[in-house]
Amino acid sequence: MPIICKSQCGNRAALKRPKTGDALCKECFFAAFEAEIHHTISSSNLFRRGEKVAVAASGGKDSTVLAHVLKLLNERHNYGLELVLLSIDEGITGYRDDSLETVKQNRDDYQMPLKILSYEELYGWTMDRILPRSDALDRGAKLLGVDSIATGHNADDIAETVLMNVLRGDTARLRRCTSIRTGGGEDTIPRVKPLKYSYEKEIVMYAHYKKLVYFSTECVFAPNAYRGHARAFLKDLEKVRPSVIMDIIYSGEQLRFKDTVKKPERGTCTRCGFVSSQQPCKACVLLEGLNRGLPKLGIGKKSKGERMIAKQNQELALRERANLVKNDF
Repeated sequence: MPIICKSQCGNRAALKRPKTGDALCKECFFAAFEAEIHHTISSSNLFRRGEKVAVAASGGKDSTVLAHVLKLLNERHNYGLELVLLSIDEGITGYRDDSLETVKQNRDDYQMPLKILSYEELYGWTMDRILPRSDALDRGAKLLGVDSIATGHNADDIAETVLMNVLRGDTARLRRCTSIRTGGGEDTIPRVKPLKYSYEKEIVMYAHYKKLVYFSTECVFAPNAYRGHARAFLKDLEKVRPSVIMDIIYSGEQLRFKDTVKKPERGTCTRCGFVSSQQPCKACVLLEGLNRGLPKLGIGKKSKGERMIAKQNQELALRERANLVKNDF
């Protein structure tokens, strides 16, 4: 016996929503998915009329669905936003070339301007030669003169991050990771997460049934053992309790810390001028390491990096002194 759509539209159900367990037809699923994102945007006041918003576009499922839905909702609800696609070309051999073709297809499909900025342009290095720099989007957005950056972080991503920060006792990141808007202080461009409450499975289903074009190959730099454990744990919990993703996010939102808990202050890097909780920022330390021939300089604790620099400076001083002595003879 066919199952009828729970919304009582009269159509047969085509799927079961992972988030609610409701049996819905495709059209009712689309409507519910889009309505929830609209509610997230409007209830959190993510945008203001007339703003220019950069959609962080990687070509993957999350950014593709984000671009599609933002364009649709912008027109349907008259947000009055100027939407542009911003993509960062990290220069990853055998990966980024193909995903950028998908981004260009998104540009054509959604009739949205696209700006591609390369690591080579921004830093003089490619990802094949440098570890990830988290400020690439900020730098690109600043060049475009946008008011905010919309990223494709979904509910699963945020729940995983909450778990990771709990396990390592990172109270500073734990306070920030559930925020739907981050940054936005002086000289910083805010980042917003319209897909914050959208399940990854539903994003995949939406892209599948809408026949959206996206790139599905994992980046060769993506595997992260620690996040992988958090993801596997979360998936196991989800099998037993489907609402666990939202439960973890809500728990993270309600956490309160004593006034005695030390909180690192977020300022701006004295070298590059972008947001950082340390001086200089991690990105500048990484770049300095590459320029010094110390590629591991930015990996690990700051004190370790300082010892590496001190050791190299000492070796250079000894070498220079030896050359001076040699020249005297």
